[in-house]
Amino acid sequence: MSFFDEILGNNALWIALCAWLVAQILKIVIELARSRRLNWGLLMSSGGMPSSHSSFVTAVTTVIGLSEGFDSPIFALGAIVSLIVMYDASGVRRAAGNQAKVINDLLASIENTGIKLDKKLKEMLGHTPIEVAAGGILGIIIALLLY
Repeated sequence: MSFFDEILGNNALWIALCAWLVAQILKIVIELARSRRLNWGLLMSSGGMPSSHSSFVTAVTTVIGLSEGFDSPIFALGAIVSLIVMYDASGVRRAAGNQAKVINDLLASIENTGIKLDKKLKEMLGHTPIEVAAGGILGIIIALLLY
């Protein structure tokens, strides 16, 4: 079997990608319902509800558990990586987004003095714990439905 055939036949990969895509599409739908504005840019953005990173890693970890056993070392590795990604999304990246907001506010006050700056920092980097949990649950559900 060739490399490309193996990739195309990797159900765990495709289910995880599907979970990511569903999460990204849900961001657009949620934003549309909230603001009555269609924002296609959310399809490739980070942050927001639900966390696509969490959906991605929990989907692949769930498929690993279903196929290799929930007592397998590879499932344990997947679960640990999932927890690290989810912790990072709601901790480190969220803090970086909050810092970006403060920096943008400072830069806006500098621009009021006549100094022109190039661009703002991206503020929506991380997730709230609810967004992370929703993404994780979504990933598990997608994996259970598609496996």
